[in-house]
Amino acid sequence: MSAATASQDLAAPLDSLLVEAADGPYRRFVPDASTAKFVGSMLIHPRRTGRRVADLAQELGRIGAGTSTTAPSKRDRRFTDPAWTSNPILRRLVQGYLAAGRTAESLVAESNLGWRDGKRVGFLVENLIEALAPSNVPLVNPSSAKVAIDTAGMSLVRGGGAFLRDMAGSPRIPDMVDGSGFRLGDNIAATPGDVVHRTEILELIRYRPQTEQVRQVPLLIVPPTINKYYALDLAPGRSLIEYLVHQGQQVYVISWRNPDARHAEWGLDTYVRAVLDALVVVHRFAGSDRAALTGVCSGGIIASLAAAHLAATGRQDRLAAFALLVTVLDSRRSGTTAAMVDENLAAAAKAASARRGYLDGRALAEVFAWLRPGDLIWNYWVNNYLLGQKPPAFDILFWNADTTRMAAKLHADFVDFGLTSKITRPGAMTVLGSPVDLTQLAVDAYVVAGSADHITPWQNCYRSTELLGGNTRFVLSTSGHIAALVNPTTNPKAGFQSAEENPADPAQWLATAQNHPGSWWPDFASWLADRCGPDIERPDLIGEPLTPAPGTYVFEK
Repeated sequence: MSAATASQDLAAPLDSLLVEAADGPYRRFVPDASTAKFVGSMLIHPRRTGRRVADLAQELGRIGAGTSTTAPSKRDRRFTDPAWTSNPILRRLVQGYLAAGRTAESLVAESNLGWRDGKRVGFLVENLIEALAPSNVPLVNPSSAKVAIDTAGMSLVRGGGAFLRDMAGSPRIPDMVDGSGFRLGDNIAATPGDVVHRTEILELIRYRPQTEQVRQVPLLIVPPTINKYYALDLAPGRSLIEYLVHQGQQVYVISWRNPDARHAEWGLDTYVRAVLDALVVVHRFAGSDRAALTGVCSGGIIASLAAAHLAATGRQDRLAAFALLVTVLDSRRSGTTAAMVDENLAAAAKAASARRGYLDGRALAEVFAWLRPGDLIWNYWVNNYLLGQKPPAFDILFWNADTTRMAAKLHADFVDFGLTSKITRPGAMTVLGSPVDLTQLAVDAYVVAGSADHITPWQNCYRSTELLGGNTRFVLSTSGHIAALVNPTTNPKAGFQSAEENPADPAQWLATAQNHPGSWWPDFASWLADRCGPDIERPDLIGEPLTPAPGTYVFEK
């Protein structure tokens, strides 16, 4: 394997998404060398290809004769309207669509392409199948036809207007949320707190204690540099920060500034230094010489590098505990996005953001949406354009739409971080002049992943247990990327898995893991309590707060 190919196979979800956001997500849909290999595979195996085509022709014959048993899954929300099965024309249309889609998927599966080419072709075929669904066609969709009749065509007029507005500027995807009812600091990002420290790059929020006694050791949370911090402090009752504060944990969180072209040179070193400086402030306000450090998604990478720097400089005793939430450090073969990236594309992406001085978060939102086109594109296509309805008011989607930019240097650093995967090799990379060796980080760690996560696959999150030098507890939530964070104890569907040992193979861990009903939040709070005690009288705020939470940076557009 060449060095270039090897580095491609190490591309991470984060860096791959960042490359795609700079280059544009629609590059994925252009036929490339992988598509040519797929076509070549069909041509050099004519018997296999011919058999699949013949099977499809026979099935289409049965569909035409009305004897086919092909039917959509009961979980397929696209075809729940009774007209799809009761109307003979619509029923045959759906059956033909399903039969053709299954044939295309079988041809890809049997083409014996390598991992990278298979992922690329599979993504293209999946998106074509999703796009060609008869449910996406105005008036053919029976719900669209009924609403158009009931509204004398006004539903299509409203839908057409919404389409034009959405396509007028990025992200060029259907609007996913009605955000008119959300107000930051009121019904979202509403946990009481104060900004106690502000720099050019961050605001540090101290949440007001809600118990008479608190844990002596505070918790500092490093949120992602993508979108705003308040996924961790969503609506009341759905806020991890609110929950921890009510469990007696002192909680501080960083709110990153939304950078623009003036901040193009902010890179990983800049953000790691900011975290280390924030730790000093947290120590002073809490009156403690130690803190628990938690990083989330891309913020987990920054927190890991900050912790590694403390270990390299003999100061890891400042950390009482360390946690990573939905964070990938070891990114080998991490999914479709990794398969889409190579070194040339990465270089072009870095050059594109360097010219602007930043990566536009709206472009990244577009890439995220195309990872799950059925749920995040065509579902809203039908709702917004075919039915002429407003999207729902949902707090997670409101947060998702509140995008931020990423400084060009940080964008380049994250891309390089994933392409080289140097953090997995002790001493292979440096931060603030110190070698990075996570095996020297001997503090206990808590690692959380989501079993349905399409951004940071849980198997890649799990591999952090092999990188960290302390005792690590790995917890697998039943949720996806953001739902794994917004996992309140009131959620009746919540559950998680854990195990006593962390074998090298994620599949082996899964085979021995125990199922636990409910949210992982109480487990995390208990784990923190064991490492952040004893309980003390809650400390008074030093000086006057700068402004109430959620601060000022969170409002920057």
